[in-house]
Amino acid sequence: MRKILAGAALVGTAFSAHAADLPVKAPPYTKAPPIASVYDWTGFYLGVNAGLGLGRNRTQHYPGDGTLDSLYQSPLGAIGGGQIGYNWQTDSFLGPIVFGIEADIQGADMSDRYVNVLGDAYSQKLDWFGTVRGRVGLVTGPTLSYVTGGYAYGNVNSTLVSGGIPYSFNGGRSGWTWGSGVEAALGGNWTGKIEYLYLDLGDRTDLFAGGTEAMRTELREHIFRVGLNYRIGGNSNYTPTYAANWNGLYLGGNFGSGTARNRTRLEDLTVGDPDHFNLAPDGINGGGQIGYNWQAGSLVYGLEADIQGASLEDNKTCLGCVPGTSMEFNSKLSWFGTVRGRLGYSVGPSLFYATGGFAYGGVKNSIDLVGIDQVSFSDTRTGWTVGAGIETPFTLLGLFGPNWTTKTEYLYVDLGRSTNSFTLNGAPASFSTNVQEHIFRTGLNYHFNVPVAAKY
Repeated sequence: MRKILAGAALVGTAFSAHAADLPVKAPPYTKAPPIASVYDWTGFYLGVNAGLGLGRNRTQHYPGDGTLDSLYQSPLGAIGGGQIGYNWQTDSFLGPIVFGIEADIQGADMSDRYVNVLGDAYSQKLDWFGTVRGRVGLVTGPTLSYVTGGYAYGNVNSTLVSGGIPYSFNGGRSGWTWGSGVEAALGGNWTGKIEYLYLDLGDRTDLFAGGTEAMRTELREHIFRVGLNYRIGGNSNYTPTYAANWNGLYLGGNFGSGTARNRTRLEDLTVGDPDHFNLAPDGINGGGQIGYNWQAGSLVYGLEADIQGASLEDNKTCLGCVPGTSMEFNSKLSWFGTVRGRLGYSVGPSLFYATGGFAYGGVKNSIDLVGIDQVSFSDTRTGWTVGAGIETPFTLLGLFGPNWTTKTEYLYVDLGRSTNSFTLNGAPASFSTNVQEHIFRTGLNYHFNVPVAAKY
């Protein structure tokens, strides 16, 4: 990614004279406070973070009649907390590399009370969670790009009302986590970061109703957050020694992953008792972007358009699942695109930005009453998107020059709601679903201007 910029402060002496023929006495020489020429990540740090969490928690309910309902509970809500860690920086053939360890604890308001199918109501909430993780990353100038992973734990409360009787399944869970992020210097001891974490808090099977019913839950959480760290010691005197030039046209490619929480309603119009459940497509996405920036001092504003191929799919949701008579669902997002404005602030070589605008994509849903009937709906949806990211100069083993940058960003994409009326097995029905995607991706841009950073 980006090479380290060396900067130096030159301090001179000043002289003054009151008359040409009078002796002149120079003021005493004063050395300026040292300014760090290389950003060193070694040392302790602590900080705070805030963001959004989304669960994709597959729930399999065995109601005791030989059938199975396979559903996704999708707790969504704000998260926030604090972290503490320690980094060690050393040199490698790839350039400066950082090893570290970090622990965090988070309060969470992630809940889902939407799911109600075949007369059974489900709810779930993640109250809090924490992680203890290792980190390893590459340093380019005052920017650290890293991967992270380790131990995760949290508290989950689940309820099920089956046959009119409520059951609760509460308690602590533990498992593992992995993720990635970018952290960049803000000046002095302060750094800012954007980060994604995937939490696997394990699987749990509960027997209830006298052992005649069972529920198996898989807890898989997606965490998107930004953070602010204060480094204790280390580069307290570091000051960005140049500003990047973000003006002009750029184009590039990107790759990432996405997960969805698509609220869905299915109604047999002859009965009028709708089922509510989540369709939760999950997968990877990748594509290209083109954009243009304008810069006024440290303020950067611009326009960007992108188009993405995607493999987001949910093919695990089914109701009354038994061989030969299941009602199975399939939901896919095969492509999407956005046209967005960007507004950012440049700190040294790093650009911190927010983004938002128009979104569109191709959505396909199908309902298969196995062995009896099938319907499908394909359309192009439109809506809006909002997000944030960090973009910085990029180099790797000297293969990329100063016109290259890399970015890491989160996007929330809302493609709206659609309703379709149809006939399934001779019965009139209605199927209504929205599309709400959460995208985390990394991109590489080439800028058609003077170098983004003269040296880094």
